[in-house]
Amino acid sequence: MSIYSDKVMDHFTNPRNVGEIENPDGVGEEGNPVCGDMMTFYIRVEDNRLKDIKFKTFGCGAAIAVSSMVSEMGMGKTLEEAMKITPQSVADELEGLPKNKFHCSNLGAQALQKAIEDYRSKKQNGGVREVVAPSKKQEEIKHICCPFCESDLGEEESPFCQACHREVPYCSKCHEPLSKDATVCPHCGTVI
Repeated sequence: MSIYSDKVMDHFTNPRNVGEIENPDGVGEEGNPVCGDMMTFYIRVEDNRLKDIKFKTFGCGAAIAVSSMVSEMGMGKTLEEAMKITPQSVADELEGLPKNKFHCSNLGAQALQKAIEDYRSKKQNGGVREVVAPSKKQEEIKHICCPFCESDLGEEESPFCQACHREVPYCSKCHEPLSKDATVCPHCGTVI
């Protein structure tokens, strides 16, 4: 019996909107250095609506399925509607994700939001790209993976993984989780 729903398996084996848009209106990238998933979304905007969405994802089957679903959920929506796509709504559309893969839905929703923020920033600055800090809402939504067993640690910054019972290393400066053999924090650059 599969741990993934039929919908997750369908979006993994038949992903929609894969690829890259040439000269996109906005690009958003999001990744989790601990588990290695990386998503990049490309958008084309017309009349304040997402006319086209493409993505490239490096990661597990859940990450690919999430990217595919997020692209379908955002297609044709206004920018304001697309910004309201949440990790939970993505997981719900996929008929659930295993607990240790829920972080993938965070990455997908955040990557699309970053692409929209990139578009808005370019439009506001006459086409000049500007780095946009994550919104407060994005900063509040974070699920952390154990670097040893990839179990979801939830939103708690617990020093131990409940699944494998190993101590999870955290950066002393930014308090983000680190990979088991990190020498430099991938989040803030602090030497460990």
